[in-house]
Amino acid sequence: MSAIGDTILSLPALCALRARFPQAHLCWVVEAPGAPLLREHPEIDELIVLPRRWFKSPREIWKLVRRVRAGKFDIALDLQCRLKTALVGWLSGAPQRIGYGDRYAGEGSTWFDNCRVHVQSTHLVDRSLELLAPLGIQHPAVTFGLPIDPAAQRTMRQFLQQAGIRYPFAVLSAGASWASKVWPPERYGLVAQHLADKHHMQSVVIRALGAEQAWSEAIVANSAGHAVMAPPATLVELAALLHEARLFLGNDTGPMHLAVAVGTPCIVLHGTTRPQDCGPYGSQHIAIQEYFQAGNRRYRKRAANDAMRAIQVERVSAACDELLARPAPARHAGSFAA
Repeated sequence: MSAIGDTILSLPALCALRARFPQAHLCWVVEAPGAPLLREHPEIDELIVLPRRWFKSPREIWKLVRRVRAGKFDIALDLQCRLKTALVGWLSGAPQRIGYGDRYAGEGSTWFDNCRVHVQSTHLVDRSLELLAPLGIQHPAVTFGLPIDPAAQRTMRQFLQQAGIRYPFAVLSAGASWASKVWPPERYGLVAQHLADKHHMQSVVIRALGAEQAWSEAIVANSAGHAVMAPPATLVELAALLHEARLFLGNDTGPMHLAVAVGTPCIVLHGTTRPQDCGPYGSQHIAIQEYFQAGNRRYRKRAANDAMRAIQVERVSAACDELLARPAPARHAGSFAA
């Protein structure tokens, strides 16, 4: 419902539901930040968009109740298993409300979810798919089904042409929701130099906002002229840009999961999170971690980025070489500028 990365990682469950129940009416409840990625998804029949902190507004709660009760839903699937997501299912009046029944059930979700699944998997994608077992869905194929908006694609291709960027190119992202997840931006700049020197590849840096903007600028400044800043972009436009790229390099954050969803090979750096829990999904990607900076969620969120700093430029550059030695995605058989 809230985190953009978690929203993206839930898409395979949506696609599996549609494959199993092609005639079903599928409604997704999401908070505003992740909504743009879902508006045109072909498997969603109805999208309910809530403002942040809706659960603290009696007016917003009443508006939600009226809308979800009108749907007369049979099943509520709680993929996030937090108090606010379980509350949505309960407010809908759905008789079957599926959620986690183990350590992944958080913040009182078990008060409202009445069909509790004990999952075996660790990665969020696989855990979400295991929640479909009560509906007779076992080991479905993993498909994100995220469409590329044609207008956004034209906008990004125009930017690439004007900036003189040709395929193959890399997309770099220094941003992260936690400061403890950040790899030093100047090291990204050094990797951009390596990509240019060895592979004749230019790099495009995702433009971060607010306090994170300095990180993006530091990548460009340390790239010896081999990296350019992307223009301000919506999530839909960012998906189009990532779809054009030969590889994505970044921290554990929303743009990484978006790159995975559009089929772009990724190299992802981990410190205070584990790749097996929330890393890039699929064997075509490379996750790098020197050691796990352990502790509870609150501690890891506020920790220094020591585990990220332990990752050296040479190791990341070698991972780029390994990934680029593999076949490119089929869609890149020709030039995107054709």
